[in-house]
Amino acid sequence: MNRPLSVPQLARSRVSVVQVLVLALLCTLGVRLWYLQVRSGPQFQQAAAANDLRTVATAAVRGSILDDQGRPLVDNRTVLEVTVDLSTLTQQPHQGKAVLERLADTLGVPVAQLEQRARLCSPTVSQPCWTGSPYQPIPVAQDVPPPLAVKIMEEHDQFPGIAVVPAAQRAYPEPYGVQASQVLGYLSPVSPDELSAPGSTYQPTDMVGRSGLEQTYDKELRGVSGVSEVAVDNLGRAVRTVSSTAPVAGDDVVTTLDARIQAVAEQQLAAAIKTARGGWDKNSSAHYKADSGAVVVLDVNTGGVVAMATYPSYDPTVWSGGISAADYAHLTDPNAGVPLLDRAYQGQFAPGSTFKLVTASAMLQDGFPAHGTYDCSPSFEVGSQSFHNFEGEAFGPISLKRTIEVSCDTVFYRAAYQMWLHDGGNRPVAHPADPVQTMAAQYGFGRRTGIDLPGEAGGDVQTRQEKLATWKQMKDVWCRRAQTGYPEVAASDPTRAAYLKQIAYENCQDGWQFRGGDAVIEAIGQGGILVTPLQLARAYSALANGGTLYQPHLEKAVISPDGHVVATYQPKVVGHVPVSPATRSFLVNAFEGVAQEGTASGVFGGWPLDKIAVGAKTGTADVYGKQATSVFASFLPANHPQYAVAMMVSQGGQGAMTSGPAVEKIEEALYGVQQGAINPQAAMLPQPPASLPQIRSDGTLVAPADQILPPPYLPPPAYGVSAVRPSLHDAPPVLAAAAYFLPERRFAEVYRANWSRGIPYRMGTAT
Repeated sequence: MNRPLSVPQLARSRVSVVQVLVLALLCTLGVRLWYLQVRSGPQFQQAAAANDLRTVATAAVRGSILDDQGRPLVDNRTVLEVTVDLSTLTQQPHQGKAVLERLADTLGVPVAQLEQRARLCSPTVSQPCWTGSPYQPIPVAQDVPPPLAVKIMEEHDQFPGIAVVPAAQRAYPEPYGVQASQVLGYLSPVSPDELSAPGSTYQPTDMVGRSGLEQTYDKELRGVSGVSEVAVDNLGRAVRTVSSTAPVAGDDVVTTLDARIQAVAEQQLAAAIKTARGGWDKNSSAHYKADSGAVVVLDVNTGGVVAMATYPSYDPTVWSGGISAADYAHLTDPNAGVPLLDRAYQGQFAPGSTFKLVTASAMLQDGFPAHGTYDCSPSFEVGSQSFHNFEGEAFGPISLKRTIEVSCDTVFYRAAYQMWLHDGGNRPVAHPADPVQTMAAQYGFGRRTGIDLPGEAGGDVQTRQEKLATWKQMKDVWCRRAQTGYPEVAASDPTRAAYLKQIAYENCQDGWQFRGGDAVIEAIGQGGILVTPLQLARAYSALANGGTLYQPHLEKAVISPDGHVVATYQPKVVGHVPVSPATRSFLVNAFEGVAQEGTASGVFGGWPLDKIAVGAKTGTADVYGKQATSVFASFLPANHPQYAVAMMVSQGGQGAMTSGPAVEKIEEALYGVQQGAINPQAAMLPQPPASLPQIRSDGTLVAPADQILPPPYLPPPAYGVSAVRPSLHDAPPVLAAAAYFLPERRFAEVYRANWSRGIPYRMGTAT
């Protein structure tokens, strides 16, 4: 029989079990410790090291934007910047509040401003705040006057954690008074989306180009930020720098702009607008408003932009050190003309008679005789509609050359109507040729030019396909408006409201058809034709250079800070205008005649045409509800062309009165024409420079031969340049009337001619 265990034996058994369990646990713990410290030790070592390291980025000095001869258009200047070291400041009593109060009192700014700039951004803390690392000095004040900076440095014991350091700030030297604000662009802080984008190389403290050349060439200009790895202790305090990579300065971008010609272009555009406002418009019984405009100077042989000016403009220095809310609101205010908008490539205007380059080319290529006789009657009838010559002029039977010289509308009306009939009229053939619209596309109208600037407008050439697409998109709206009318307009302008309702009714029914009226009015650059000044200058460049359509560009080269050429721009051919050499020769000769004895003869009355031949075309485009747009296009020398110039001024009146004289002054500056004679020493740019600016190995520029003049940076007074520049808030007001899709810009001339006689013009309809 088994005897039960005694109490001592039972206790010993239980102790043995516990010993085994403890031994097993110790073995397990030992194996785990071996795994963590030996097998996985390197991995955890790396993780721990990474946890103790913080990355600090140092922004690179941004590259400069230079003109064609090395004059800085955008540069950097050294300013004194006050910074805050958060790790030191937070060790002060009350997190350094008293230090910030003393600093605010010294700088003369609210302490709240410094506190906001010194705080760290987070999902719950929005701008203003610091987007960078807390382990680097945080700038809280820029461009500090030297006396205040000296005071802070001398009393450093009163400002623990505060330092004054030199910093680079974007600057605008404005050689010769050049602004070019819209072309150059501006900077703003990098956005969270840009930081998180795949492959992003941005750092939280980076400034990014937001428009103009600053945006297009942001990567080249920005350089590469320096990166340091800083070790921190368990309290998050920096203890040492583990590694450091120095920042690499950005490259310089050399442009095709010439500061001297740009200055003349800007000032002549402003002068033209001022002159126009003194003129009287008999149609509206008011002075011309001349609310906006632009001018472009192109190198016809490369597509390089020599000058590009727009109005209204603004002083680019408003961006230095950060723009105020009030100034930014002004730059984007429609009532101020939206000065941020560059109308040279973003503004769209009816080209008026300058578009006859296209129509004449189409006529000649379609078989109209170059040396035939054409009837310049005072009007041309299409069904019940009457299309009039400018101010009812009539020259009788004339040649096509003379037609272009005197800008006879009715000849072009009749030719366009005949080409429309040849395509089948209201019952078009299977594949209508549409010679005018097709030729317009060949000259580059109706699409973007591809210039190296963001936000370019494409203009418009109304075609059959566009009319059909528009009708499908707008039919419901038009049909509804045909029933309800425009009561919001009728309250102030019942005549206009009735016109719009009539247009809506006709468009509802058959607005998809391309009628004879469309073809006729487009032939003179109105109706469905809208172009940018850049497109217009390029079209005349193509005629002048023999038919080559270049992609306009501002980049000439990219040069590293030590003077090495990183890249040079090669002209890009994007098309060829299909005009024969005989057609081109005829047209060039006709446009020369415009300057000699045509509508531009008054503009070039004192010009030495026997030495420097000029081709030109005037334009006066009617716009419904507004005064006429002044347009002028020119190229020279006509026998071996170098430049094309185009200017457009909204509500500026006739081309020969407003834009023409300003263009002639720009051309005087190019070739040194003074009082009818050529002064080679006064010629600013008879040919674009072939060589690139020189940059020394230390990064300094070799100054151009003409040197940078002291203020006011103005060209010689012989070019009609005023030393008075408009201030930021002097831009003219722009009418803020509601926009309507089609009626506002189409068939204005026909409307004026016929509505007074009780004949409502049917939109896009003629029989």
